[in-house]
Amino acid sequence: MVRALGQYWGTEYDWRKCEARLNAIPQFLTEIDGQEIHFIHVRSKNDKALPLIVTHGWPGSIIEQLKIIGLLTDPTAHGASASDAFHLVIPSLPGHGFSPEPTTLGWDPVRIAKAWVVLMERLGYDRFVAQGGDWGANVTQELALLAPAKVIAIHTNMPGTVPADILAAAKSGAKSPVALSGDELQAFEQLSLFYAKELGYAVEMTNRPQTLYGLSDSPIALAAWMLDHDKDSYEMIAPAFFGHPGGLSRDDVLDNVTLYWLTNTGIPSARLYWENKLDFFDVKGVTVPVGVSAFRYELYQAPRSWSEKAYPKLVYYKKHDVGGHFAAWEQPQLFSEDVRGTFRFVR
Repeated sequence: MVRALGQYWGTEYDWRKCEARLNAIPQFLTEIDGQEIHFIHVRSKNDKALPLIVTHGWPGSIIEQLKIIGLLTDPTAHGASASDAFHLVIPSLPGHGFSPEPTTLGWDPVRIAKAWVVLMERLGYDRFVAQGGDWGANVTQELALLAPAKVIAIHTNMPGTVPADILAAAKSGAKSPVALSGDELQAFEQLSLFYAKELGYAVEMTNRPQTLYGLSDSPIALAAWMLDHDKDSYEMIAPAFFGHPGGLSRDDVLDNVTLYWLTNTGIPSARLYWENKLDFFDVKGVTVPVGVSAFRYELYQAPRSWSEKAYPKLVYYKKHDVGGHFAAWEQPQLFSEDVRGTFRFVR
């Protein structure tokens, strides 16, 4: 697959097409807490639209969210109601893409969430909603904890719902401490597999991000590192390079990798793992209204039962039989429907 990727990347792929798409979108730079932050800001034509900040993860970027911009800011053009419109803000995480690498320590999800509050206030949004997956899920949940008076609701496609004893068992490779069946058993098995066999990239970046200097020397090394994120994502992406695109095309994948390569953010993005002190899947204590999208091939498909316990104000839950870790990118229509459905409860 990597040979096929390299052949296409070097001979047929055209970055200028992606560049033109990006240049057609309003983008800005601002400095917050000593860090330059890049963000997309697209206001809806509907003045009553709800402000929404969407945060990407790793190995993603703003490329992940390009397909949802029209769906969320101009819903009537896509078969939805004008009352579902959003003013959309999509920032680049520090050290990812056009947000340069931090020059100081401490840029973890909590500090990023604090910066997002400042960003939204700076844009004139005193009350807003938030969405995120992967790192974006952590940042979004921290937003809800830091500023519940401003962040009136959140939506996540990688929620923190796993009971503490079950999460500890999955991490250690032990059996579940309680009897599980159905969706809960499936989720536990997904988590156990993830911690046992698919977490190597995160362990390396958490402990030795600087050792990955090959990510700045070789575009193929960078691509391989990014695409081998998790088994299901890889199995969805790989066929595209042999003429069988699934949720993502060859150009989708290489647009994202090329953005990392041109901005030299392979290593700076890895440092977020080193900075982080939070878990991904544990219950955080979020009290604002929450919507959960449970995509089949996410790192774990969160059961409704766990979601209801983790989020006392769960206003929306949708289980999908398709879709994986990069939901907004791979399944933009389903993703946008869930986002609209969640935030109807707080408009």
